[in-house]
Order: sequence, then C-alpha cells, then structure tokens
Amino acid sequence: QVQLVESGGGLVQPGGSLRLSCAASGSIFSIRVMGWYRQAPGKERDLVASITAGGRTNYAESVKGRFTISRDNAKNAVYLQMNSLKPEDTAVYYCNADVTDRRSWYRVYDYWGQGTQVTVSS
Repeated sequence: QVQLVESGGGLVQPGGSLRLSCAASGSIFSIRVMGWYRQAPGKERDLVASITAGGRTNYAESVKGRFTISRDNAKNAVYLQMNSLKPEDTAVYYCNADVTDRRSWYRVYDYWGQGTQVTVSS
C-alpha cells in the first residue's frame, strides 16, 4: 500500500558528509512520524533520528550535533543530513514512516525502505 524509496547512501571518508533522502508514496492519509534507523553487521537496528509531522525531532545520542533530520510534508519526504561522519556510522540506513493508510481502514502501520548502505572509511 505504501512504498518508501531511499537515496543518497555511499562511501565517504571520515569527516565527510552525506545526505539521505526518502520519499513515501501510495495510499497515504497522513504520516505522523518519519525517521531513520541504522543497522551495522551483527547489531540491532537502532533509531538514528525521527521527526513528527509538526517538526519535533529526536536523535540518538551518538549523532547529536552531527546529523540533522528534516521533513517535507507536502512531498511525504524525510531527509538526513550527516556531517562529521565517523567509521562507527557505517551501517545500512533504513527509512521508516508511521503511516495512516487510507486503504486499510485508516489504521496506522510502520513502513520501511529497503535500506541504503553508508560506509565511512579512509
């Protein structure tokens, strides 16, 4: 019913920057929360940052001051600007959206993107 398409991942040197983008499409009535998660090999998938429809943000402690999440409600899009990247930021990054689905009796579901690889290495 809803699809999330991500872009912007890649290889970057320590201290560099990347900007991730994610756009949601489909049977969307509204999206309360959008966010980014990441998962490194052998580790759990953890929240990186989230943002509500009203613009309230939350960040993992490890990325505060370095990453910035933003949102374009008109485009159903969310972005993650990643600065001062560190090797420990290397992971697959997943877009997530808390969607009220108009084709599922307006129930709320979490949808996930396919993931995009971010590698920080010298």
